[in-house]
Amino acid sequence: MLKPSISRLFYVCLFFSIFLPAHAGYDRNQAVPVEKVVYGSIVSVRNITEKQLVEDRNQGWKTFGGALIGGVIGHQFGGGSGKDVATVLGALIGAGVGNRHGSSSYVQELKLVELMIKQDDGEQVMIIQDLDQGMIFNTGDEVRVVYLKGGVRVDRAM
Repeated sequence: MLKPSISRLFYVCLFFSIFLPAHAGYDRNQAVPVEKVVYGSIVSVRNITEKQLVEDRNQGWKTFGGALIGGVIGHQFGGGSGKDVATVLGALIGAGVGNRHGSSSYVQELKLVELMIKQDDGEQVMIIQDLDQGMIFNTGDEVRVVYLKGGVRVDRAM
């Protein structure tokens, strides 16, 4: 049977894994209110790339997992107060290893398209959005500009 301290640690981990919500950055099934829609034509198109550094957002969990595993392994050694020292030392070493080897960052290259659009209301706007291979724009194409709360999206006029 598990010792009381280890079983408490197990229940704490179980609680956090079940009851803490995971948040996604984007929900594709969410309806977004449209502020306005303006039609226009493409004046110029330019494909561009943007590099950004992406860092691992799960760093805390890797450190916590390393501490948990290190504590369990350290608890197997020693006796009496030596066992407690080995448990704490194992947890500290495990957290350090999890933190050091768990950190990951990489450079991500985003493919974007820059669109200069002359809208039917006479205004000229430049919009940069993700490149969609299913919707390639050319100079002179008729488009609609959809203004959303906090953003804008361009697609072909239907």
